[in-house]
Amino acid sequence: MKKICFVIMGYGKKTDPTLGKTFDLDKTYHNIIKPAVIAAGYECVRGDEVQESGLIDRSMYGLLIYSDLVIADITTFNPNAIYELGIRHAAKPFSTIVMKEKDGNIPFDINHNKTFTYSHMGEDISATEATRCQEALTGLILSVEKAQEVDSPLFQHIQSVKPYVLPEDEYIQLIKELAEKEKLIFALVEQAKVEMSKNNFIEAIKYWKKASDKISNDSYFIQQLALCTYKSKTPSEKIALQDALTIISQLEPDGRTTNDPETLGITGAIYKRLWMLDKSEIDYLDRAIKYYEKGFAINSDYYTGENYALCLDLKGSHIDDEEEKIYCKLEARKTRRKIIEIINILELDDDFLIRSDLKWIYATLANCHLALNNIADFEKNETLFMEKSPLDWELETYNDSKTNIQNLNN
Repeated sequence: MKKICFVIMGYGKKTDPTLGKTFDLDKTYHNIIKPAVIAAGYECVRGDEVQESGLIDRSMYGLLIYSDLVIADITTFNPNAIYELGIRHAAKPFSTIVMKEKDGNIPFDINHNKTFTYSHMGEDISATEATRCQEALTGLILSVEKAQEVDSPLFQHIQSVKPYVLPEDEYIQLIKELAEKEKLIFALVEQAKVEMSKNNFIEAIKYWKKASDKISNDSYFIQQLALCTYKSKTPSEKIALQDALTIISQLEPDGRTTNDPETLGITGAIYKRLWMLDKSEIDYLDRAIKYYEKGFAINSDYYTGENYALCLDLKGSHIDDEEEKIYCKLEARKTRRKIIEIINILELDDDFLIRSDLKWIYATLANCHLALNNIADFEKNETLFMEKSPLDWELETYNDSKTNIQNLNN
């Protein structure tokens, strides 16, 4: 039987609570961990590929105890990942690798362990970094396998503790169950993305809901469910927006500790669209501004920032107070200039041109330059955006913002 490496980590987009920075952890898994594990000769299994709920079930416990190797990525300090790492350390003295994105602190209780670090840009991992990490992690896996040195704090400090042994027949049954459930949640997520790419938001909702039901309170699933709900405009656009607001409220966007730009951005988008349907309700626009501003302030997210600036301009065109009009105009202009500066810094990265969010960077730059009347730069970035072959719903989103800016300029 092939050696098994069990990977414990968050998945989808998760926000580091100390940094306020969002990481796409699926990029870490698919671009670094899985290729490295396979190159080392192991079968690679991630937690979400086997669990049928957000709870740690029998298969999860069995794999934590019995797997030949466990890799724990504690980036964003996902509570389940930390808890599962504790179980592994309590059950097995060796063959556990802890890894983390290079920024931020390591929790005190495990900061004495050797930690494999990598650099993550948030939306993606550079090709250079992915290649470096794949080679380094494969080498580390082979080294750990050969040495079998004690890496569990429990077994390091209390040497008389005996490792837990899972009976062979129980292990065989566990593997059988695993084969029947493998990649269930992953398949749901991938199908949801396929439906979104076809503008089949009603179908996508079904898959995101199934995934969300299986793993309750997962922020990424809830965000995507809310996004598809308001995009579906079913049974009517207003009802869809209200339903989406109910869904995203599960993530408490008004909470004092909420620092996920994606949650704040989707909430802002819902209120912006509610205002578009009823422009007499300026409170909708004020709420959109509040959420977009908070999202931009947390980590200078360029896309949230452009929506913040657009909503300021929209408000300035629908109020009578002259001082507030001036404030909205100046703040919007200041924000767009800051966004351009942020992206100029991103462009210095060697792997800028292979970023997964490049189309949105071009879309944002196009609208920023259009609003600032930099027509040549607007046309250049719009062309670059179009060359990225945006999906229909992405193109609609871009054109909505562009039309609003053109109307404001006129």
